[in-house]
Amino acid sequence: MAIQVAGELLITLGLVLALFVAWQLWWTNLESNQAQQEAIHTLFDDFDLPTDPPEPASAPQDYGDPVVLPPSDREGETFGVVYIPRFGADYSAPVTTGVGTAVLDRLGLGHYPATAMPGAVGNFAVAGHRQTHGKALDPIHTLVPGDHIYVQTADGYYDYVYRNTQIVMPDRVDVLAAVPTEPAAVPSERFLTLTSCNPRFGSAERIIAYAVMDSWQPLNAGPPPAIAAAVAANASGGR
Repeated sequence: MAIQVAGELLITLGLVLALFVAWQLWWTNLESNQAQQEAIHTLFDDFDLPTDPPEPASAPQDYGDPVVLPPSDREGETFGVVYIPRFGADYSAPVTTGVGTAVLDRLGLGHYPATAMPGAVGNFAVAGHRQTHGKALDPIHTLVPGDHIYVQTADGYYDYVYRNTQIVMPDRVDVLAAVPTEPAAVPSERFLTLTSCNPRFGSAERIIAYAVMDSWQPLNAGPPPAIAAAVAANASGGR
């Protein structure tokens, strides 16, 4: 009798664990992806996008120093969208102020509030999950030097070029410094830092991807060609 009861308890425990895993790896992603799309659509309703696609420029244009959004002090405020073609032609993820669970578990990418805003000199640093809650940075390990990472805000499009990846321990907060890993340095470049857990199904370490801004263009100039289709899809969904 005791063996039978123990066996039934083990079966029940196995079912509970299986349901928990399914909830973590499937349901949380479903909920987060839906919340991310809603956040993007709401944001796009506030964007002053050109009605007709601009004519492509015959040569690269210099738009001067990038316009930079003022820092947001309101956690949970979505202010931008990140596009990473390496992650898929339709990849886009909202960027929201804050890196607490309320943001990261629902809204894709969270911006470390003490770091720079997109386009500013310094380090624009964001965090995201890999295997749960929308897994916004699951393919972070697939980035190749030279890959482009685009950030869209109400002011324009900021084009960052990926340089390298580093695996660090969770206490390495210096990766968020204005010059990543060099907290005493004075920045002269515009950095983008992506942070996530490592390995993919664990959190013992952090995987950090670094990029440097290459160019920017205002919103009314239209999106860079590499993300035009993804931007158009977001625009159509937001209207």
